[in-house]
Amino acid sequence: MTTEKGDATETAREVGGEAVRAGGRAGFAARGVLYVLVGALAVRIALTGTGEQADRGGAVAYTAATAFGAVLLWALGIGLAGMAVWRLSEAVLGAAGPKGHKAHRRALAAGRCVFYAGSAFLVLSFAVGERGSGEGSTDRQSRDLTARLLELPGGRWWVGAVAAGVLVAGLWIAGRAVLRKYWEELERERLTVRQRRLMDVTGVAGGVGRGLVFAALGFSGVKAAAAFDPGEAKGMDDAIRSFAQTPAGPWLLIAVAVGLVLFGLFSFGEAKWHEF
Repeated sequence: MTTEKGDATETAREVGGEAVRAGGRAGFAARGVLYVLVGALAVRIALTGTGEQADRGGAVAYTAATAFGAVLLWALGIGLAGMAVWRLSEAVLGAAGPKGHKAHRRALAAGRCVFYAGSAFLVLSFAVGERGSGEGSTDRQSRDLTARLLELPGGRWWVGAVAAGVLVAGLWIAGRAVLRKYWEELERERLTVRQRRLMDVTGVAGGVGRGLVFAALGFSGVKAAAAFDPGEAKGMDDAIRSFAQTPAGPWLLIAVAVGLVLFGLFSFGEAKWHEF
């Protein structure tokens, strides 16, 4: 009897673990869709100067306008929720790999859990008809949040600290991509030579593009803190558009936009080959 109970418990754990891993794979796929859409919208902005939003809100609105928009939104929201659950399991139980139980890895997983849970909530809110939730300019949201923080005692320092953290995170993301650190979390032995090349192209270019966007977000926040002006803060859309204001002009914007598309493709590869 004891053995039967033990076997049943072990089976339940295996089933639960497999469900969590499936959620993680679905989450990578959902993230891939969003980044491909954001990158494609950014390319259109660079080429045509359209007023579309190159951020999560723009991607959600674009998806909703397609023939099967409602179904796709539910799929994206559920996928992101699955990612949040998987990240929560990493925070509680530790991630795969020799360093998965380190405190910093657990803390990072917890932060990612909160981020993906929030993203899932917003997308699903939009899917059920709360158009003001899933859609909406990240630029406006960033300025509003910055303004509220600046009103607090020591608000300038809070904004500066958070913005500096985002800036450093962006450089860290780009640096890890260049060093191809993503292989630490992929089942490399399962990939063919051609598949490894594909993951390297999308992983490096995509990671650098994504890192530059985060760095631009953080830099705008640092400027907002220094000037004590929430109008300097940028959301993802404005941060992406800002690359067109550099000496490289729209070409840098196109390069970053293509990088975001490639990161979306890299996410699809993670859905298949990530180590769980």
